[in-house]
Amino acid sequence: MKTLRDFDFKGKRVLVRCDFNIPLSPNGDILDDFRIKVTIPTIEYLIKKEAKVILMSHLGKPGGRVIENLRLNKVQEKLMEYLDLSVVKAPDCIGKEIEDWTRGMNPGEILLLENLRFHKGEEENNSEFAKALSKLGDIFINEAFACCHRSHASIVGLPEYLPSGAGFLLEKEIESLTKIIRNPKKPLVAIVGGIKFETKIKLLDKLQELCDFELIGGKFTLEILRQNLEKYLSEEVILTKDVYLLEKNKNLVLAETKDLKGDESIPDIGPETIKIFGEKIGKAKTIFWNGPLGLIEEERFREGTKKIAEKIIESGAYSVVGGGETIKFLSELNLLDKFSHVSSGGGAMVDFIVDEELVGVEALK
Repeated sequence: MKTLRDFDFKGKRVLVRCDFNIPLSPNGDILDDFRIKVTIPTIEYLIKKEAKVILMSHLGKPGGRVIENLRLNKVQEKLMEYLDLSVVKAPDCIGKEIEDWTRGMNPGEILLLENLRFHKGEEENNSEFAKALSKLGDIFINEAFACCHRSHASIVGLPEYLPSGAGFLLEKEIESLTKIIRNPKKPLVAIVGGIKFETKIKLLDKLQELCDFELIGGKFTLEILRQNLEKYLSEEVILTKDVYLLEKNKNLVLAETKDLKGDESIPDIGPETIKIFGEKIGKAKTIFWNGPLGLIEEERFREGTKKIAEKIIESGAYSVVGGGETIKFLSELNLLDKFSHVSSGGGAMVDFIVDEELVGVEALK
């Protein structure tokens, strides 16, 4: 797989697939700009190498229709803020007008294409749509790790038509996650949380193969106990021992997971769990973390997840963390730079750990 260092970009039109699919408020304001921020080094490198930079991304799920509040105007503003450069936005992402526009660009200029998913051909991986995109560039750079598990035109279609490579972010994602699945420093400890147990069964199974210990969040622990999943009832899998429950009067009460029915809402993990998890984390040399350990969207339910984050940082281990909610939470606590690697992709990160490959990365090879 080629990277940025394998190309001569001078005077070339470089199509960069970014992932600017960021959370927005009801009135369209950006709630978390992490995915914009992490693409800046690649854009700056291309500018330095005198490339003509054409950025593209999707936003939301417009379903092949133009949705006004899913235009990339806010992304354009944020890019200009971080780059301190002019970023012009095109009214569309394909067409003769846009093609002529790219050919008339000067080295060092930046053009942001409109939302790719305004065209059905993007998600359908339509070859004609991919071919239309390819006319806008001379080289294709994939910087959208979070989308690399999707067989979309701008991810797997474009490499068929243009010389292609990985941006700095995509390269770092693959290197960092590969350290988890191939010869990690031991002990390797994984922490898995969230609320959708069925979406992470394959991840739990894979981590059980790789890890010395798996630390399992409260909601997932209830599912394991409720379904009596014996494969997770082992010394290597450390289940949540105690949790906080929210009573009808909105008071919090501490309970042991073994005494619960399995259908309870779990706002946070308890002190005994924090202690047990902390002991395993403290001895780890490599740590993988995916998913919060409580309902972190509410301030009073953040303590358990915050304590675990602090223990990971204190451990000094090589640490990889991912998942949109978790990253937003750590960003609000100004802790992101305390981790060895913060992954920009939730689903893509999980798929890479499980399958050790992604369609978008394979397309670059």
